[in-house]
Amino acid sequence: MAVCYLTDIEAASKGVRLILYDPSEDAVKEVLDEEYKPYFYLPHPLTPEARASIESMGGRTQVTEKRDLFTEASRLLTKVEVEDPSAVQRLSRRFKRSWEGDVPPPLGYAYDHNLSFGAPYKVGGDSITPAYEIPRELKPLFEERFREVKARDPEKHGLIERLFSLCSQPIPEASPAKLGIAGEISREDLYLAFMLARVASLPIPVASTSRRVSTWIRSMLHAFLRRKNILIPRSEELRRGEEVHRVKGGLTMPPESGVYFNTVVVDFESLYPSLIDAYNLSYETVDCGHPECMNNKVPGTEHHVCKRRRGVYSVLIGALKDLRIRWFKPLSRDPSISESERRLAEAAARLLKLILVASYGVTVRIRGLAQPALAESITAYGRYSLKEAWRMATEMGLHPLYGDTDSLFLDNPSEEAVNFLIKKVKNELRLDLAVDKRYSVCVLPRAMKAYFGVKSDGTPDIKGLTALKSNSPQLVQKVFTRCVRELTDVRNWAEFEMAKERIRRIVREAINDLKAGRLPLEDLEYSVRLHFDPYEKGVEAETLHQPYQCAVQLIDSGLRVKVGEEVRFVKVKPFKYRGKTFTVKPTILVRGFHEVNVDDYVKNLISALNQTFKPMGIAFDKPMHRDLADFM
Repeated sequence: MAVCYLTDIEAASKGVRLILYDPSEDAVKEVLDEEYKPYFYLPHPLTPEARASIESMGGRTQVTEKRDLFTEASRLLTKVEVEDPSAVQRLSRRFKRSWEGDVPPPLGYAYDHNLSFGAPYKVGGDSITPAYEIPRELKPLFEERFREVKARDPEKHGLIERLFSLCSQPIPEASPAKLGIAGEISREDLYLAFMLARVASLPIPVASTSRRVSTWIRSMLHAFLRRKNILIPRSEELRRGEEVHRVKGGLTMPPESGVYFNTVVVDFESLYPSLIDAYNLSYETVDCGHPECMNNKVPGTEHHVCKRRRGVYSVLIGALKDLRIRWFKPLSRDPSISESERRLAEAAARLLKLILVASYGVTVRIRGLAQPALAESITAYGRYSLKEAWRMATEMGLHPLYGDTDSLFLDNPSEEAVNFLIKKVKNELRLDLAVDKRYSVCVLPRAMKAYFGVKSDGTPDIKGLTALKSNSPQLVQKVFTRCVRELTDVRNWAEFEMAKERIRRIVREAINDLKAGRLPLEDLEYSVRLHFDPYEKGVEAETLHQPYQCAVQLIDSGLRVKVGEEVRFVKVKPFKYRGKTFTVKPTILVRGFHEVNVDDYVKNLISALNQTFKPMGIAFDKPMHRDLADFM
């Protein structure tokens, strides 16, 4: 029997057609299942009107049994099978209460037959059987990494094992066309397409182009429910009758403004996915109907969480989180494997993170995935976790400076204290806290969601403060980098005050060089991409933005300039051109430094630096004092 990779499933005139790639022959194969009929569900028993409507459209019915997601009870339903796959959704919408008519028939076939796109199968005649399992050489390490999960949460471990056995399979070497992919694709993108297909139950052509994470999560959830014979709820059932509304978000603890040394930032790893996993948050577990669960309250809300059963969404998201944290992240840093293997592992970790990051957002607003009670419970546990971590840190004698959603800034903590806090959070909150960043200097302004830090390697880390723009000239970038470098080795106030003086001197020297014309024009050059036709702009506009002033002059000098190109220019003293006032010239047309608008560059340099350094008490907006030493 040949081993082939399932790439797609298509609707046929009768049944469905499975599309597979056979690497041994470098050929596409097809397996036709003429017996399969697309379907949807209606209540049982049918009303006479419903039965007549089904018969009029040539549908066939049978009574079937499904489990209810919320009650776990068995439900008798009428399964309505139709011949035309394209008509399922349209026909199901004729009825006020119907289920699963929105599931595309090819995906429904894969869900029903427990097929995974991108996976290898043994194909012989019309039979297709799985040809994947965890590779023998990886089995011991897999068991070691996930032993704790297996003992604590066997259901989640079962899903992790399934996903790992799929994700550890090789990717076939084939032309994109034979895999159903239009155009060219890089090796890394092909790897990601197969990973996504295997994890999210999506055909390879879809996985290679889809950018809607909600589509991925919906397919994962539907496949999981079908495997367990659970009826996929309608959108309003999933919402429990609630309308989608704004959900209170994460917590921000006001910063203790000032300048700090040796600041350690700890954060919860994958906070919202971790909460979904740790606190069993799922569509059917939040506000379950069991009286004995009513006291298991979600902090700060009226919601409660089920204690009797594991939630499907919690298992799904928890499995992906553990697979990322326990396997792909460590693998991406493993020196014993090749660089290309590490790069692919890093790509897989990024893909899983993308799904995990969206796992909360889809519960807020995406039709078919939204449930306000679930979304509110996730963020409520997030706020609770940050407050509890702050309390623990304070009781340990640590000095928390600022907290934002999933991060805590600690002032000059010892290594032992940080490690103890991490263990305490793990034991009491069941969440992973880890050191995210270390700043030799950290500046916290009064405003929330804004800070500036210098890492020990001299790298600046800026949030919520306007620092350098992408098109800032080299003058600004070089001065900024030199100023930040002066803060790299600062460890106390005395060193900080000396660094401030050195920073002032750097800026003063830069301004003096600028005024004396000692800088190359290239250091003053702006580079901006054109988004509009420069020919039309130059003719029609009464006033021109600086990039188009540059473009017009280049065109007049005989050069061709197109939309999407970058133009390079220098700010000059205002001059008249084509009846308009121009303030820039293309760098190649500037005749000398005497044309440069020095005052404008000084103003822009000071403005850019003040955004970052003013909160440190280093402001450049006043004329700088100059003493005799500056001239020596």
